[in-house]
Amino acid sequence: MTPGPPYTGNRPSVTLATDRLLLRPTTPADAERAFEIQSDWDVTRMLRMAQFPPDLEDMTGWFAEHPQEWIAGTAFRFAVERNARMIGLVDLDGIDGEQGELGYWLEKPSWDQGYAFEAAKKVVAFAFEQLGLARLKTGHAADNPASGKVLLKLGFRPQQAMRKTSRSRGEEILHQSYSLTSDEWRNLPGFDR
Repeated sequence: MTPGPPYTGNRPSVTLATDRLLLRPTTPADAERAFEIQSDWDVTRMLRMAQFPPDLEDMTGWFAEHPQEWIAGTAFRFAVERNARMIGLVDLDGIDGEQGELGYWLEKPSWDQGYAFEAAKKVVAFAFEQLGLARLKTGHAADNPASGKVLLKLGFRPQQAMRKTSRSRGEEILHQSYSLTSDEWRNLPGFDR
């Protein structure tokens, strides 16, 4: 499939589906569930920009911005649902021209079941096929090898590791960066599109 034109904003919201998951645009009503998930230190310590303990008012304000980000084309955030229950979030943000950043987090009971890969794979396809992005970047805390495995399986290539401030931990951490171009993604073996 040839890439679409570069994204110019005002895209109507879309829902994506996988075999086991529903990915729908987040709404302000998702803030309470996200607060519950991020109240788990094991989840939030891996999120460089998250606050721990989370603040419900801040979380509510952040989720209230999501519909406007979608309309402006600066971020696309999807609630990941399994059996009609939000288990996490996968998003594209920092969209600037033909580049964006992939991020994701899941509740701890949903770890090690392939959901992160399944959801992220669908959103990567959305980024390249529907938004027409040319490159995605992402990264993870160096002490989170599970996330690295997901990114490698998606076709991302490791870039540099660097020290970055972790808001959740209140200290600098080693952060491993990755990137993936749409051409690299389209040439990955064995990916059904």
